[in-house]
This record gives sequence, structure tokens and C-alpha cells, in this order.
Amino acid sequence: MSNENAAPAATEPLALTAALASFDALWSPRIVARVNDYDVRVAKVAGEHVWHVHEDTDEFFLVLDGTLHIALRDGDSGSGRERSVTLEQGAVFVVPRGVWHLPRSSGGASILLFEPSGTSTVGDAHDVVPGHVDVTTGHALGA
Repeated sequence: MSNENAAPAATEPLALTAALASFDALWSPRIVARVNDYDVRVAKVAGEHVWHVHEDTDEFFLVLDGTLHIALRDGDSGSGRERSVTLEQGAVFVVPRGVWHLPRSSGGASILLFEPSGTSTVGDAHDVVPGHVDVTTGHALGA
């Protein structure tokens, strides 16, 4: 089975700085590697993404550069109490499955995501997707 978004076989080390330098699109992750059935993705982000939820998987964030804020909503259908976490360079955070969240970065950031292959950037349910958000399961590096 062919997967157009497949990461190349890792025969040599890949510098994440080079991977990030190869594209400019915001909120449009690139798959840099696969580990079993998981994608390792990098993305450039600025402004707001979209409120969304992943019902069946956690979402792992690692900030490579810049600052990322993630607003979180407790309760069924994301209608509960809201709080926010701030991730500086080098910080990691896992949004638990079933938690509505909104990633945003006022000054821009580069992030690494680790999630099951095929996971959509806007989850299983989401608010209206604005035009600047690339709804994707990850693009191949160089695409």
C-alpha cells in the first residue's frame, strides 16, 4: 500500500533545523520520521490554530523554538472551565485524549509533534477551520 505522505526511510540522520528550513507554510506539519505506527512531525506555527479534540489519542508537543500557548477546556464537549499552559523552548506537554484545546503562538514557534499516523491536525471534532489552517495528516518532507 502506497502512502504519499510517507516519511523517507531513515538511512542518514536528519537535522530538524534543515527540515524546518525546507518549508514556510504555517500549521502545515511535515513528517520527518515514522516510529512504528507513529509520525514524528515538525511544524511552524504563528497565530491561532483551531479549537479541536482528539477523541482516541493523546497529542504530544515539543517546542523547538519560540513559545507555544495551549488553551484547554475541561468537561464534556469542551464547554467547561478553561485554562492555559505555556511552553517555552525545550518544553514538552501532552494534551490528553478527549480534551478540547487551542494551540497558539503570538510570536511564532517551531514544534515537534508525535502522534499516530493519519491523525488529523484538527482532530475528530473542531470549530470552523479558517483558511490559514492546513487540515492535514502531515505532508511528506519536501512537499
